[in-house]
Amino acid sequence: MRNKFIYWLPRVLGIFFCLFISIFAFDVFGEVYGFWETALALIMHLVPTALALAALLIAWRWGIIGGAIYILLALFYVIVMREVDWVVALLIPVPLALTGALFMLDHTLRNKISG
Repeated sequence: MRNKFIYWLPRVLGIFFCLFISIFAFDVFGEVYGFWETALALIMHLVPTALALAALLIAWRWGIIGGAIYILLALFYVIVMREVDWVVALLIPVPLALTGALFMLDHTLRNKISG
């Protein structure tokens, strides 16, 4: 039972994180852009979602590699957004790092059980 929980927790967190950051992309519809400018802005705002989704797909199969990618994405965000208020800045990297650590934990536990 516990192993199934550890297996599914990072996957569910990864899915929810992708949905969470996708919400921020919809602010482009509040701007006064033409069709092509809005489409381009939407695509650019969905790049973080695409990166998180790619990390999720990799981690789903290769937990240790995907977990490391999640942690690297969290570190990248912290480095890039160092000028933002620290409380706000933690809303993105903490879930990324936690999800990455859980993928790595799941990988380690599954290898310990099977090996």
